[in-house]
Amino acid sequence: MSDTPQHEAGRSVDPITAAENMAQAYALAQEAWAYYMQTHADGKASNPDPYNLGPAIADLQKSMIEKPEAMVEAGIDLWHRQAMLWTNAIAQAAGVEPRPVPGIETGGKDKRFADDDWNNHAVFSYLRQSYLLASGWMRDTVVKTDKSLPPEEQQKLEFFAERFSEAMSPSNVFAMNPQVLKTTAEEGGANIVRGMRQMLKDMKRGKGELLISQTDLNAFEVGRNIAVTPGEVVFRNDLFELIQYSPTTEKVHQTPLLIAPPWINKFYIMDLNEKKSMVRWLVAQGYTVFMISWRNPEPARGEGERIERTFRDYVTEGLYPALDAVIEETGAKSVNVGGYCIGGTMLATALAHMAQTGDKRIKAATFFTAQADFVKAGDLRILIDDKLLNDLEKESQRAGGVIDARHMAQAFNMLRGNELIWSYVVNNYYLGKEPSAFDLLYWNADSTHMPAKCHLAYLRDYYRDNALAEGKMTLDGETLDLGKVRTPVYSICAREDHIAPAESVFRGVKLFGGPVHLVVGGSGHIAGVINPPDPNRVKYQYWTSDTPQTEWPDTLAEWLETATETPGSWWPDWNKWLAGKSGRKVAARIPGATLGAIEPAPGSYVRVRSDEPVEDAA
Repeated sequence: MSDTPQHEAGRSVDPITAAENMAQAYALAQEAWAYYMQTHADGKASNPDPYNLGPAIADLQKSMIEKPEAMVEAGIDLWHRQAMLWTNAIAQAAGVEPRPVPGIETGGKDKRFADDDWNNHAVFSYLRQSYLLASGWMRDTVVKTDKSLPPEEQQKLEFFAERFSEAMSPSNVFAMNPQVLKTTAEEGGANIVRGMRQMLKDMKRGKGELLISQTDLNAFEVGRNIAVTPGEVVFRNDLFELIQYSPTTEKVHQTPLLIAPPWINKFYIMDLNEKKSMVRWLVAQGYTVFMISWRNPEPARGEGERIERTFRDYVTEGLYPALDAVIEETGAKSVNVGGYCIGGTMLATALAHMAQTGDKRIKAATFFTAQADFVKAGDLRILIDDKLLNDLEKESQRAGGVIDARHMAQAFNMLRGNELIWSYVVNNYYLGKEPSAFDLLYWNADSTHMPAKCHLAYLRDYYRDNALAEGKMTLDGETLDLGKVRTPVYSICAREDHIAPAESVFRGVKLFGGPVHLVVGGSGHIAGVINPPDPNRVKYQYWTSDTPQTEWPDTLAEWLETATETPGSWWPDWNKWLAGKSGRKVAARIPGATLGAIEPAPGSYVRVRSDEPVEDAA
């Protein structure tokens, strides 16, 4: 029997059909549970405290016990406001205008409560307001209970209080969401059948973990309608492929441009489609563009085998061979290099190493939302302590030396739980709707595994110890000092970035010893960078300053007070800077003219997925 909606507006669904739909949904739920149990049949219990929250909660409880008067006062305050809210609910039911209750945010739009019934229906209005009151009280209690907790524990408590608050929203509960209840009644439960099918499909795609679909994964294909800028793979080793893009101008700048993307995600965030492609735009400005496409490491399959790639390898067997290949292919003496996110952290590390060894292969460097100092590294830093790192190392040893892509995806999604987790739970599983086709979210879902040895060193040496910024890091026997880097630097950070916070980027670029041109963009980690010029739509803005970094104030907020705001894309500003570092114009270069063309862009490495395509559940 079809589970697609057959009803007409205002017309009830046949009870027999509804009963059959509910039975089918139950059977699918049972199948999903059975699959979960099958994939977790190794008998290893899951970690009850995967983020090592226990010690922080214990300290909070101890503080509450030692200062009971504060908790009593907070409890009385909550009880008083809940009583006001209940009185308001009775008044609203009687048609009387309710009184404002302190602690309930009334301004702004909350997409979770977009349905009119959240405001107009007495029951749902009470649920919404009670939740907002309780969640706000919980966050305030965690913040105000005891300021004597270690800062890292306090930050962890506040972070997880916010995540818990997001999860407990009544909008996430099937029986409390008016839109879900109305849809279920109208469709006779057919929406639940579709939702359970999607859940089973996501469970199988995640190999036993729920890997929530955020977009239509069948709508895109790398090399067909995404990552389609023409070019050739001109170099390959077992760590990366090097793509050289085909010119679209008769003349190009003499100095080529090499881009090192993050290996946490794939490079085509910079080549999503014709309108959003940074690569295509750069080629049109007359640059010879090369792109590193990192290999997605697969777990070692043999008994006792491990993936042993280190962070050093990404510098010495990744960036350095790429530089040599670009120089050999083009005949240039030096290369301009851009690094995005962790690719930028790698670039900063390489620049410090090259400064020690007198290596002149990099002429100028661009950093896209990349950190070199990690003191202000944001919420991700909260998720890193010795126990977490040790647990992650043990798990990676069982997984053949890699950190599964699912772990990284879950961590990033958790930073924006309402948008990237709970909205899709409601849309996909409760309402039974297919997620819309969105190229950015397709890229986001195309996660990569991480070589455990490399990533654990990154978390320990950079995030935990801040060794690069503090001059304590070594590479091949050389102690690294960012102050000795004289290479001209262009750095773009984004004001709303939750992965590489703007303040963190600001602290890092101040450490370079050469000239730095800082740009602060609007929006976040992706949209703040992938913001192409569009004469028909001015999106976001950016801030610049002519003040040399030796005279910058201590904080980004102070820097912004005297910066100049410009509407639109920051790309033209970068083009002006980059052109000045790229030399005279020469004849356009054909990809692979010297090294030879191995295969057309986007190459083979980028096509290897970490998840497994799954057919629709029958």
